[in-house]
Amino acid sequence: MTIRIDEKKIFEAIEHKKPRSVALNAPEALIPKLQDVADHIAEMFGIQVYIIGDTCWGSCDLNTHAADMLAADILFNIGHTISMDTFGQKVMMIDAFDDVSFDVVAKKCARDLVGKYKTISLVTDSQHLHKIDSVKKIFEDHGYNIIIGRGRGQLRDAQVFGCEFYPAYNIQKQVDAYIFLGQSMFHSASVALSTEKPTFMLDPYFEEYSEVNEFAQGMQKKAVLSIYKALDAKRMGIVIGLKEGQFAHVRALELKKEFEKLDKKVQMIALTEITEERIQNFKGIDAFVQVACPRIGTDNHFKKPMLSVPQALSLIKLLKKEPIDDFLKIQHWL
Repeated sequence: MTIRIDEKKIFEAIEHKKPRSVALNAPEALIPKLQDVADHIAEMFGIQVYIIGDTCWGSCDLNTHAADMLAADILFNIGHTISMDTFGQKVMMIDAFDDVSFDVVAKKCARDLVGKYKTISLVTDSQHLHKIDSVKKIFEDHGYNIIIGRGRGQLRDAQVFGCEFYPAYNIQKQVDAYIFLGQSMFHSASVALSTEKPTFMLDPYFEEYSEVNEFAQGMQKKAVLSIYKALDAKRMGIVIGLKEGQFAHVRALELKKEFEKLDKKVQMIALTEITEERIQNFKGIDAFVQVACPRIGTDNHFKKPMLSVPQALSLIKLLKKEPIDDFLKIQHWL
């Protein structure tokens, strides 16, 4: 993996704003790269540089509180490409692109799927957005019609998050299948669930591709099972995430009201990191709903049901004797 961080943008911002100190944060895998960037900044500008080592899952998890505590004038969030360059006065988004080639695996996939699908859409995560055009040409050279979904909100064209899929969802009636560029079940299975279309993941590192729909169906079965396990819960815990981009206080209060109408006792909980270890501290609660990130319950193990907002809404429907078909076939799982 060869990650290329846009240091030029960082240096230009420092030259223009002349901060006394800056902070850097990024996904965990990029921490060693942040160390190099921090050294370069210190050498060039002689200012204080802080590396924030806490988890950073996306633009919903920017660690601005840590930057404020450190009195950093600029917080550079690295590796979460979005449609906006800045958040407020302090946060600047910096691209980190992976230069790995998709040529071999794209050609292999294009050859193998000829005759099975005519119109496909390409989607990817932040690190591989710059590879869309080259992969698009490979598939077009093999006779495919390619549609690139338009971005919306924070998403650029062809970009998906693990919980937000506008470029894929909004064109599902026009395409036969999706091709995801990258080695991420987190993203590709979400596309399969939200569109219910054949979805293939191109792994450029092992130069193999795979269909992810069976894995996605397993995720959905797990999500449905958690809903039914919560059906007989007498006392619910609604967990509000304290990270700035995950703070859905109003949504939590709305769900509390709905569950209380259905004779459920509800206790409100606030957590920064929602983990099984933390949840075990809360006794006498039969099931939990968290309004922070829709992937927390599906991607982590909890002994008691830990429902996302779509799951909670489905539980409310079940309690009202209403069907819950296609509850994950939506463009944003919040």
